[in-house]
Amino acid sequence: MNELSHDVRLSCSHDEAIARVTRALGDEGFGVLSRIDLHDKFRDKLGIDFRPYTILGACNPALANVALTAASEIGLMLPCNVTVEAAEGGGTLIRIINARTMMEMADFGDDDQIAAVGQEADDRLKRVAEVLAN
Repeated sequence: MNELSHDVRLSCSHDEAIARVTRALGDEGFGVLSRIDLHDKFRDKLGIDFRPYTILGACNPALANVALTAASEIGLMLPCNVTVEAAEGGGTLIRIINARTMMEMADFGDDDQIAAVGQEADDRLKRVAEVLAN
């Protein structure tokens, strides 16, 4: 089985990392549909302090359309998640979902059309990680 995510460590702040990730995703045709700042939710709902931790829900509409047309239950796995969290020792850790692995884990790996969409999405997401790493 493949890795679950493409991980990148940055030496910038949490907010700057989110801005950089959002730009890099946009360059690969992904928009950010949702943003969940878990550290704020944990503070507000649980009264606890938690390190900065944000989940971004990224979507490439063209790829999502192909996938949903082939199998509507794919919607349960959308959008592609990206996490941005304060790293121990400073900086930021970014984890970008491995879309191909996600499709395989959901038993869509044998569907050629879904596998191709998963591969295309993962190729784009890998490029996002590569851009961030450089």
